[in-house]
Amino acid sequence: MPKLTQEIILSALRAVLWEGKDIVTQKIVAGVTFTQEKQGTKVNLILEIEPKKDANIEGLKEQIEQTVSAIKDVSSVAIIFTAHQAAHAHEHGAQKMDLPRIKHIVAVASGKGGVGKSTTAVNLAVAFSQKGLKVGLLDADVYGPSIPRMMGLTDEPYMDENKKLAPIERDGIKVMSMGFLIDEAQPMIWRGPLVHTAITQLFRDVLWGDLDILVVDLPPGTGDAQLTLTQTVPLSGAVIVSTPQDIALLDARKALAMFQKTDVPVLGIVENMSYFECPNCHVRSNIFSHGGARAEADNLEIPFLGEIPLDIKLRELSDKGEPLTLSEPESMISEQYTAIVSKLWDALNA
Repeated sequence: MPKLTQEIILSALRAVLWEGKDIVTQKIVAGVTFTQEKQGTKVNLILEIEPKKDANIEGLKEQIEQTVSAIKDVSSVAIIFTAHQAAHAHEHGAQKMDLPRIKHIVAVASGKGGVGKSTTAVNLAVAFSQKGLKVGLLDADVYGPSIPRMMGLTDEPYMDENKKLAPIERDGIKVMSMGFLIDEAQPMIWRGPLVHTAITQLFRDVLWGDLDILVVDLPPGTGDAQLTLTQTVPLSGAVIVSTPQDIALLDARKALAMFQKTDVPVLGIVENMSYFECPNCHVRSNIFSHGGARAEADNLEIPFLGEIPLDIKLRELSDKGEPLTLSEPESMISEQYTAIVSKLWDALNA
């Protein structure tokens, strides 16, 4: 039995016409991925199309759903529409979104990958929730979404009659990620315009409701996703995560400079993997050096929020989808996250 492939889907979609030409030839189909379900294979389509007042987008969507659903072994179809028009707006000074029901939006960023940014974002969100606050957690890393796994979530968000997605909730935290909509094994290879529109939709088209704070996990670096967020979302501030060594701090400075240039307040730096303490002999080892982020914060005159050690349990629980701050709220590391959150909340409400 032949396995479903992008070629099979694209071949079928050549029968779907838009303004007299098929949508494949017009390069409207910008992405095809697959998610395995019990009853078959879910097909996820990303369509890049310019919106027009008189265009029958719903009719096009129905055609596509009918065409793809008719293919053998396809159990369901999910369609995400994007548009160049919206994507280019930020290049010309786009207005920021109006999100009045969210009091504070805080981005968690890093200049490079592998420094524990997502782990930090998850545990900060949990610590905010443990203060009795209404918390949302948005995974804006559209290239490599990891929040669903770290939060132990596998459900798919439902869409209401107004085409709005309902976030998945865990322990009172509302969570949304592109990872809910695609197979985690599928690579996300998107151009800048697609990134812009996807991130915008994660804010505008999600039923966040009333939130005291929305924690946003950014992808590493200073590319399209980060610029989209800083230019179109009313950020209350940003937290930069870095490890202590010089090369990581160089990249952290780039992230800091990006936020400063876009007038986003930097709330402080967290030094992750700050040190390793042997669980048997309790001797500390500064594997990645130590204190570099604190010194950098002093040099740049921004707050140093705290240090989180390199800890095997923190890593193991993240892999299992059990954030340490939920599983062991009385642990030393959980207390450090709580202390960081207290500093952030004070700064946000100063």
